[in-house]
Amino acid sequence: MPLAFAAPDAAAIPLHLLAEDAVQPWLDTQSDAVKHWAGAQGFTGAIGQALTCPGADGIGVAAIGYGTDTTRKRARFHLAAGAARLPAGTYDLKHTLEADTLDVEALGWLLAAYRFDRYKDQSPMKAALVAPKGIDASRIEAIANGEALTRTLINTPASDMGPPDLEQAARDLAADFNARISVIAGDDLLKQNFPMIHTVGRAANRAPRLIDMTWGSTGPRLTIVGKGVCFDTGGLNLKPGASMGLMKKDMGGSAAVLGLAHMIMATGLDIQLRVLIPAVENSVAGDAYRPGDILTSRKGLTVEINNTDAEGRLVLADALTLADDDKPDLIISMATLTGAARVAVGPDLAPYFTDSDTVAAALETAAHAQADPVWRMPFHDPYEAMIEPGIADLDNAPKGGFAGSITAALFLRRFVTETPYMHFDIYGWQPSDAPARAKGGVGQGTRALFAALPGALKL
Repeated sequence: MPLAFAAPDAAAIPLHLLAEDAVQPWLDTQSDAVKHWAGAQGFTGAIGQALTCPGADGIGVAAIGYGTDTTRKRARFHLAAGAARLPAGTYDLKHTLEADTLDVEALGWLLAAYRFDRYKDQSPMKAALVAPKGIDASRIEAIANGEALTRTLINTPASDMGPPDLEQAARDLAADFNARISVIAGDDLLKQNFPMIHTVGRAANRAPRLIDMTWGSTGPRLTIVGKGVCFDTGGLNLKPGASMGLMKKDMGGSAAVLGLAHMIMATGLDIQLRVLIPAVENSVAGDAYRPGDILTSRKGLTVEINNTDAEGRLVLADALTLADDDKPDLIISMATLTGAARVAVGPDLAPYFTDSDTVAAALETAAHAQADPVWRMPFHDPYEAMIEPGIADLDNAPKGGFAGSITAALFLRRFVTETPYMHFDIYGWQPSDAPARAKGGVGQGTRALFAALPGALKL
C-alpha cells in the first residue's frame, strides 16, 4: 500500500518529541500520574525511547526521545527511531521543530512503515501519524513513495526482476503519470547502434534492452540514466560466490532513477524529464563477451575489455551517448558501479562527481537539509591516462587498483561532451536495520537530488 499520513483525527493521541534536556520541564507540566508513569518506564528522552501514558479511554499522552545534539548528529530519522515502538493508534505530533527538520522527521515516519512483503507477510507498523502542521504532506508522501519504489525494485530478486520485469516496472510508472515510453530490445540494439548494451547482455536468456521514458513539455530538460544490470555474475571473469550474493542490487542505479522520476512526476516539477535505463544481465554462456575483446561503442570510441566484471560502465556509455546527443540542460547517471567507492566512503554516503561547482553547491545544501548524505569526488584529469590502454581508445578496467571510482567516472565522462554532467556511484543497500531504513535496498542521493533540482536547473 502507498505510504501516507493518517487523516486528521480529533481523537488522535498527543505525541511529544522530547530532547533529554526537555523531559523534566515537560514532566513539570504533567499530572502526577504521568510523572510516576514516566519514571517507572525509565523514560529519559534518549533517541529510540517511546513512552505511552494511560488516559481515561486508552493512551492519554505519548512521547518519543529526541536525544541530545551529540546523539542526533550520529543518527538520522530520530522520530522514526521511537515510532516503531508505539502501540497501535493515530498520533498527533507536538513539536517546536524548524521546517526542514520537521519535513525529515515526518518523512522518516513514513519510511519506517515501508515493508517488503512480496514473498512473506510482514507485520505492519502499528502507529499512524497525522500530517504535522507546517509540512507539505503530499510532497513528502511523493518522496516516500518514490523511495519505496526504489527499495522494492532492489529487494526483488533477479528471478522476478530481470530486464523484462524492469521494463514492466518502468511501463507501470509511465502509465501512472501519463509518460511516454519506448524500448529497444535484443538484436534491435545492434540495428539502432547500441553495441555495448547488446554485447554485455547477449549471453543471458532474457534479452538486453534500452528503456526510454519521457515526461513533461515545459521547463529545463533533465536526463537521468540508471544502470540496470539485473544480475551480475561477473561474466567470464566470474565473481566468487560471496561476491555474487548481493548482485540482485546491481540494478540499483535504475531503481534510484525510477524512484527519482516518481518524485518529479508526482509533484509536477516543471521540467522535461527523460529516463534512460540500459537493462541487461551479465551472464556466462558460449556467446559471452571475453577479456581482451575490443568493443566499438555507439560514440565510436573503442574499448578494450580487461575485465568482464566492469560491465556497468559499458552499458551506461551507450545510454549516455544517446542522452548527450539530445543536449539536455543536465545529465545525471546513477549506478552501483564500483567497490572502490564503498572502500572510500562506506555504505552510508553517496559519492558523486561533477565539474559544476554551482550544481555541487545546490546538492550539498539539499543533502544536509534532507538527511541524505552525499560526498563529492573529483573528476581528476591527471588520471585520464589510466583509462587509455594504447591498443584502444579506452580501458574498461585499468590495472593497479588505484582510484577505481574516479577512473570509472572519467570513463563515463568521455561519453558526455555536449552537456553538463553529474555521476553518482551509489551502494543501494542498507547493511543492517536503522531508523526508517530497514536492511535491504535503499535509495541514496535521490532525495538530495530532488531537492536540489530547482537550484541546479534554475527553476
